[in-house]
Amino acid sequence: MESTVLTAPSITASGEAIRDNVSLVLGELGNTAAQVSTEQLHQAAKLLARADRVFVAGAGRSGLVLRMAAMRLMHLGLNVHVAGDTTTPAIRKGDLLLVASGSGSTSGVVKAAETAAGANARVAAFTANPGSPLAGLADVVVVLPAQQKTDHGSGVSRQYSGSLFEQVLFVVTEAVFQSLWASADVPAEQLWLRHANLE
Repeated sequence: MESTVLTAPSITASGEAIRDNVSLVLGELGNTAAQVSTEQLHQAAKLLARADRVFVAGAGRSGLVLRMAAMRLMHLGLNVHVAGDTTTPAIRKGDLLLVASGSGSTSGVVKAAETAAGANARVAAFTANPGSPLAGLADVVVVLPAQQKTDHGSGVSRQYSGSLFEQVLFVVTEAVFQSLWASADVPAEQLWLRHANLE
C-alpha cells in the first residue's frame, strides 16, 4: 500500500497580509453575525434562563467555544456542566443541553442530543444546517449561516474550514451571556467571586 507523506509548505506572512486578513475575518464575522435570527437567540436565552442545569456538548473548536460559554454562564450563577468531564452528572428533565455543530451531523454531538431528548431534557442547537439530524432533535435551533467545515470553495467564506462558524458561535454566545447578565443587574464584582481560584 502506497502512503502519502505530507510535508509542511514554506510559509511566511507579511504585515500587510495580516492586516488584510484581520479585515477579512472581521468583515465576514460582522456580516454573518448580523444574519443570525435574534428571535432564535431569544428563544435559546429563554431556555437557558429557565433551566435547572445547563450542559454543553460540542466537538473540536465548536466544543471549545461552548466551554468558554459554559464558563461565562457559571460566572452568572447558572449550574453548568461540560459533557464528557468526569464530574458531569446525568442529564434529566428540567435541564438544558446546549450543543453546536456546523454540519449538524457530528456523531458525538448528535448522540448527546439524543440522550438529552430521551431524558426529557431540552436541547438548544447552534448549526449551519437547519435540515440536519441535530436540528431535528432540538427544541430551539439557532442557524449560523456560515460554511460547514468541508464546504471548501463555496464562496460563503474565504476562511479555512469551519472558522467562520466558530467565530460567529463565540460572538452570539457572548451576546446571549451579556444580555442575561444585563437583565440580572448584578455587578461584575459579584460575578468575579465565582471565578476559578484553583488555577
